[in-house]
Amino acid sequence: MLIEKLIAIVGDANVLTGEQVRSRAVGWADRRPCQANAIVRPGSTDEVSRVLSECHATGQPVVLFGGLTGLVQGSVASAHEIALSLERMHRIESVDPIGRTMTVQAGVAIQRIQEEAEKHGLLYPVDFGARGSAHIGGSAATNAGGNGVIRYGMTRESVLGLEAVLADGTVIPAMNRMLKNNAAYDVKQLFIGTEGTLGVITRLVLRLRESPRSTQSALVACPTFTDVTRFLKHIDGALGGSLSAFELMWNEFYRLVTTPPAKGTPPLPQTYDYYVLVESAGGDPTRDQAQFEEAIAAAIEAGFVVDAVVCSSEAQRDALWALRDDVEGIFRLGMPVAFDVSLPLAEMEGYVTEVVERLEREWPAYRRFVFGHLGDDAATSSRRDAQHRGAPRHRTLRLRAAGLAERVGLGRTWHRSREAALAQPLPQPSRDCIDAEAETGARPERHPEPGACVAQLSRSRSPIH
Repeated sequence: MLIEKLIAIVGDANVLTGEQVRSRAVGWADRRPCQANAIVRPGSTDEVSRVLSECHATGQPVVLFGGLTGLVQGSVASAHEIALSLERMHRIESVDPIGRTMTVQAGVAIQRIQEEAEKHGLLYPVDFGARGSAHIGGSAATNAGGNGVIRYGMTRESVLGLEAVLADGTVIPAMNRMLKNNAAYDVKQLFIGTEGTLGVITRLVLRLRESPRSTQSALVACPTFTDVTRFLKHIDGALGGSLSAFELMWNEFYRLVTTPPAKGTPPLPQTYDYYVLVESAGGDPTRDQAQFEEAIAAAIEAGFVVDAVVCSSEAQRDALWALRDDVEGIFRLGMPVAFDVSLPLAEMEGYVTEVVERLEREWPAYRRFVFGHLGDDAATSSRRDAQHRGAPRHRTLRLRAAGLAERVGLGRTWHRSREAALAQPLPQPSRDCIDAEAETGARPERHPEPGACVAQLSRSRSPIH
């Protein structure tokens, strides 16, 4: 029997069944009990390889577990599926301060990596609110972005090499440690951003950066979305390339995170339409602070910033970021329907406006909260229905929003919500859909065509971060 074989590989304590599985929630936001047939917890690449080999031989579907911080149901395992969790693979293997690399197992949390880098005067720049729980393996598998994309790029730019295991147990060693390596195929790219469909990432070599010597932060208010985009161009140019974050909060989200029972208090009045958390990182604290304040003052004089508060301490900076990271505030109202959409900056205002107008016509009781990493063309939208909480309503909502995202210049997006996949057949991947840079807030549920990929997992599910 398969379960006995898996126990022989990882040990009895590391194959959870029955109530041990039910005692675990689907995710941090979705507290329903996990329904997987078993949760298997390998402790090494060799064990991952042997587990997948056994599952592959019997056609056993596998769902990959990371830190369970995702919001797109990529870790929802059914009763006939086995969950593969890398939670025991949490070792930081080495740090090379001269080469500025760190070698880690896939189950290490992002925050641990950041803290270990700081001990050596270095920076791991990929950062987002779930840093304390999100696993680096899931971050790479989903090519996660976060707060610093405008300066440092997506996770892809911070991975030099990796090791992955294919569905049949084959181990792919691609643990490159060099920044420049043009020797044939860059194999790691097959596994970054492909969401576990080609293999399970087990180890990584991460690129570290030198830590900034100064950080400047401010919260500003802009009267219109056009003013927001003008401010982005202005501040990026005025800071000469040191802009490291540009986070936009629409009014509804700002009021949510600065009104009790939220922990935050409003550093600026709640009456403005748009709020931007802007940050720069440089090497000269005195000069950088003066340059930052001059850039903010020039924006106010030009009229596209109407109010601002500039941080004078680390505590004030932390308080601003706590507002932006307070996504849990949305969940206090109930389970939302969430979308994480990337689209050209010029299309963003029109997209949000049309989504809001169309949903309000059909579901007036919906509340919406919009925020995002505007500097990298991403916006997150969460909505909660105060009256209709059934799956058909949410399925229709997802389809409407996804359809609008495709229509505003993204081409045919290959990323579809789970409900969309159930509602209609997915098209075969085309050049347009491969090039489209879009996320409609859920991971694809489809099998690669036989022979089309290096290997295919028994189910296309994301090892979520």
